[in-house]
Amino acid sequence: MRISLFAPLINPHNDAAYVKALAIGAEERGFHGIWLGEHVVLFDDYDAEYPYAEDGRIPVGSDRGLLEPFTALSFIAAHTERIRLGTGICLVPQRNPVYTAKEIAAVDYLSGGRVDFGVGVGWLEEEFAALGVPFARRGARCREYLEVIASLWSDDVSSYSGEFYELAPCRQYPKPIQQPGPPLYFGGESDAALRRVADVGQGWYGFNLSVEGTKDCLVRLDELLAARGRKREDLEIAVGPYSHKLNKDRAAAYQDIGVDQLVVMIVGRDIDELERWLDRYAEDYL
Repeated sequence: MRISLFAPLINPHNDAAYVKALAIGAEERGFHGIWLGEHVVLFDDYDAEYPYAEDGRIPVGSDRGLLEPFTALSFIAAHTERIRLGTGICLVPQRNPVYTAKEIAAVDYLSGGRVDFGVGVGWLEEEFAALGVPFARRGARCREYLEVIASLWSDDVSSYSGEFYELAPCRQYPKPIQQPGPPLYFGGESDAALRRVADVGQGWYGFNLSVEGTKDCLVRLDELLAARGRKREDLEIAVGPYSHKLNKDRAAAYQDIGVDQLVVMIVGRDIDELERWLDRYAEDYL
């Protein structure tokens, strides 16, 4: 089982020096990848419920924000040579798919083909409103946008005509080094999310899951895969325990049920604390 890091890069603590130390320190210790989340704006007041906290509130202060993931991954790529670069997750249905394809392709191109494209449909309705994008039917919009992105990554002349997007014949270069594109991971634990994995995913990124919760999701995923003539071995299974306490025995339990990649959260208020966590995780899990 590979061990990766989920790093919620939040200002003001996670500045350029911190991100550089994370990149170099993680690669030197042998971690498999670094996954970054995405929210372009946050709110003091919102009705949406954050699905990974009992109180429904995202644990980021009102005067804080996440670094834009592709900018940060490009920065990390410049300081590393081997470590994988993941979005965990990219909110595709609230983005422009043509610019998203371009950004991912650029990071993959500059990094030598190291991007893992983790995708989710989002939960924060107010964020969609701020971007002028309908929240309703975001799952269908996501699938269509991914088809636009796939064409831009692999076709010499790309075009698309659908319910949510029209793309006249055009050319986009450079293409990603990984062809037909970076591996596609779907985040989420709902039946709809698992169906997306079974239909078109190369991986599943489960988040805030205990061992038992992961096992339940994998049972449902196996059924969906079998109905499509696929099996779990076709996928990379990545799981982030997040709020669930982790130790060596629990890590072994995730491996025993078929998790290929365990994504542990790392948060440091400064570089010294970051280095201590990197050392601890490396000693316990690598």
